[in-house]
Amino acid sequence: MHASFEHRLREAGLRVTGGRLALLHVLERSPHSDAVSLHRTLVAADARTSIQSVHNVLADLTVAGLLRRIEPANSPARYELRIGDNHHHIVCTSCGAVADVDCVVGHAPCLAPSDTAGFTLATAEVTFWGLCAACQSL
Repeated sequence: MHASFEHRLREAGLRVTGGRLALLHVLERSPHSDAVSLHRTLVAADARTSIQSVHNVLADLTVAGLLRRIEPANSPARYELRIGDNHHHIVCTSCGAVADVDCVVGHAPCLAPSDTAGFTLATAEVTFWGLCAACQSL
């Protein structure tokens, strides 16, 4: 995946840096991670980076369209590499685990409100809530 991440960064007009590559590799292994978890993982792997640097890289990659930022209620922002499709998320109400859920309809927006208030709809973000398998067995 190294060349792929390098290619994606260049295509997005971003410089290929060790920090960006390291963060992308961590997200590949741990989708739906927040900035603090990403920082902790990078530091544990001997990456010399600050939490502010992690936030900056996440912002750059999100603006460039390489990451998707999701914001479940009562949770810090989380990031994932899965972009360009219309999928949703399910969040555990006990432990906060997040998983992807493919959209049944497939196309965006998959839902239409009863009144658009004059807006042209582009997408609908759906978050399902429930107990994950691990929390159900407790």
